[in-house]
Amino acid sequence: MHGENPILPRALASTLDAHLAQFPAVALLGPRQCGKTTLARQFIEGAKGLYLDLERPADAQKLADPELFLSQHVERLVCLDEVQRVPALFPVLRGIVDRARRPGRFLLAGSASPELLRQGAETLAGRLGILELTPFLLGEVAGRADADRLWVRGGFPDSLLAADDARSLRWRGAFVRTFLERDIPALGFRVPSETLGRFWRMLAHHHGQVLNQSELGRALAVNHATVRHYLDMMEQTFLARVLPPLEANLGKRLVKNPKVYVRDSGLLHALLEIDGRDDLLGHPVCGASWEGFVVEQILSALPGWRGSFYRTAHGAELDLVLEHGQRRIGVECKLSTAPAPARGFWTALEDLGIREAYVVAVVENEYPLREGVRATSLPAVLARLTKPATQAANPADASGQAP
Repeated sequence: MHGENPILPRALASTLDAHLAQFPAVALLGPRQCGKTTLARQFIEGAKGLYLDLERPADAQKLADPELFLSQHVERLVCLDEVQRVPALFPVLRGIVDRARRPGRFLLAGSASPELLRQGAETLAGRLGILELTPFLLGEVAGRADADRLWVRGGFPDSLLAADDARSLRWRGAFVRTFLERDIPALGFRVPSETLGRFWRMLAHHHGQVLNQSELGRALAVNHATVRHYLDMMEQTFLARVLPPLEANLGKRLVKNPKVYVRDSGLLHALLEIDGRDDLLGHPVCGASWEGFVVEQILSALPGWRGSFYRTAHGAELDLVLEHGQRRIGVECKLSTAPAPARGFWTALEDLGIREAYVVAVVENEYPLREGVRATSLPAVLARLTKPATQAANPADASGQAP
C-alpha cells in the first residue's frame, strides 16, 4: 500500500448502485477527503453521465439557469459534487424529478451541513436516498499489517496510503487546519476556528469517556448549551460520534450521559500528537483508542443496527450493545492477546440477558470464554456480524477458528 496511491474498491459501491436503481436522487454524504468524489466519478464514468464540481466557478456557472441546463441532460446521470454550496438547487431538482420521475437521475455528493440536510429532508422527501461514505473501513483493506496501519493512521485515503508515517501525520495535521479554517465557515457554522480547535483537542483527550458537558464548558469558559452546539457540529460533519447509553428499565442506577469518540483514529492520534505505532502503544490513550476504533468499525459496517453502551453506578459495564430486531449482542474491547474481562462485564451480560457476546482483542484465533461468549479478533467479529442472519455462525460453537 506504499508508493502511488491505488484506487481501492469501496464496500459502499454496491449499496450506492442499488440506491440509484431505486431513487431519483441519491445523496452521498461524508467528511471531506474521505473518497466521495472518487466514488462518484467512477459511477459517472460507468454510466457516461455528467459530473459538475460546484466548487469550480466554471461548473457552478453552468447552473446559472439550472432548469435550462439540466433539461438538456434528462437521460443522463448527473453528479453535483459539493452540492451544499448551492442550497437553492433543491427546489429546482424537485421540479425536474417530478416531471420525469425515474430512478438514477441525480447523484448529490457533499459534506454535511445543516442546510443540506434540511433541504434534502424537506424538499426532496420521498425522492432522495441518503448514504454515508466513511473513510476506509477494515473490510476494505487487506492483511494484518494494513489493519494495524488503519488503526494508527485512520481511514482517510491520503493518510492511510501515504508513503510513510511522517507524511501521513503531516497530511492529518493539514486536514485539521483546513477543516477549522476553511471547511467550518464554508458549511455555514459560525464558530472561531481557535475555539473549535481547542474543543476538538479536548474531545480527543476525553475520547471514550462519558461526556461531562459542564467540565468541558468550564475549560472553554462557555455554558453547556454551547458545548452541545460544538458537539453537534462535530457530529454533523462526521468527525465525532456520540454513543448513547442503553435505555433500559432494569431498576438499576444507570449512567445517563453519552460517551464521545473522535470517529477517525488517525485524526485522534494527530490531535494528541502521536507519531506512530510505537508512540501510540506507550500513550495513556492507547486502550481508549482501540475501543473507539472497534466501536467505529462495527457501527460503520452495520448501519441498520442501533448502538449504545451500558454502565451502572455499581460497575456493570459493556463497551457496546448492538440491537437489531430481536437480536441483542454485547461487545467488549480489550487491547490484549489474552483478554480477561472484569466482573462488571459478566454482570452486564446477566443484567441485560445477553446470550451472544464478543470480547474483541488482539488474538489470532477466536475461542470460547463461556457459553455464548467468545474472545475474537476485529476482522472475525465483523465477518460474523455482517453475514445474513440465516448464515450467521453459532457464537457458542467451539471450533476455535476465526471465520
